[in-house]
Amino acid sequence: MLTGIGGMGVVFAQPAALPPLPGTVSGGGPRMVFASPVFDFGRLASGQVARHDFIFTNAGDAVLEVTAVRASCGCTTAGEYSRRVEPGQTGQIPIQFNSGAFNGEILKTVTVQSNDPKQPAITLQIKGTIWRPVEVNPQFAMLQVTSESVSNATTTVRIINHLEEPLVLSPPESQNPHFAAELRTNQPGREYELVVRVVPPLEGANRQGVISLNTSLTNPPNILVTAMVFVQPDVVIIPPQIMVPANPLTQDWSTVITIRNQLNAPFELSQPEATVDGVRLHLDEIDAGRAYTLTATFPAGFQFPAGAAECLIQSSQPRQPVVKIPILRAR
Repeated sequence: MLTGIGGMGVVFAQPAALPPLPGTVSGGGPRMVFASPVFDFGRLASGQVARHDFIFTNAGDAVLEVTAVRASCGCTTAGEYSRRVEPGQTGQIPIQFNSGAFNGEILKTVTVQSNDPKQPAITLQIKGTIWRPVEVNPQFAMLQVTSESVSNATTTVRIINHLEEPLVLSPPESQNPHFAAELRTNQPGREYELVVRVVPPLEGANRQGVISLNTSLTNPPNILVTAMVFVQPDVVIIPPQIMVPANPLTQDWSTVITIRNQLNAPFELSQPEATVDGVRLHLDEIDAGRAYTLTATFPAGFQFPAGAAECLIQSSQPRQPVVKIPILRAR
């Protein structure tokens, strides 16, 4: 049974009734037996805190010592728990779960360690469903763009009101000029769409900003959506550099680099060359206009130059006419 405390956002669970006390085990040492290893808090509003005391009995014939209580994440914490329990006596492990960062079904675990020789570690479970009065899905407006797609990149965030009271939203405001947002109404008072778009130029840098909307509700009085845009390179090089073994090469050493085109228009690569002598390069097209592999072979006795070294490949892509791959010495 759950009981709520108004205004505190805390839900307490009444301890479950203990099962009949098992008989002690002659010569078996301590034995930890929980009334129930699972606590289901049911349906909980986001932001509320659920608290529950897990009750256990020492069903053995020696003192039970609880050595550690570890939760699976920082949202779940243990209070002051019983550390020494005599045979036939009971103890408790108070657990608190903060639901603020969650939505939907959750399952959290707590591991209890003791000197019980048969069960030195017992896993407790906390589960239930978290709901938000106003659901924002997804909680982050994330976009991935290239120089080609940045001007028309958009993403949509759904805003759904689960309360009986109608929800009215103000026009969205962006705190970062690289983002703009438009509010669309799907169902008045109930469901909206926030369309977020990127405002160029980004100058090749990732950006982040917050879009805010005031609401007609007291909980929540406003909605904040974090917008993020990640700028992908037009040409992806995997790995991004050639790492040559540090020791003098006693025999020829080769490595393969993959070069992928991220843009819509196909590109052609040609004329690979290295800025150091002796390196043999071979270029293969593995996906027409989309992907190539570069095989670089370094001869036995290869010596690094005093300055920088790299591979250069001519490209038909006007945004990147030369693909450069650094050559580095591994440490």
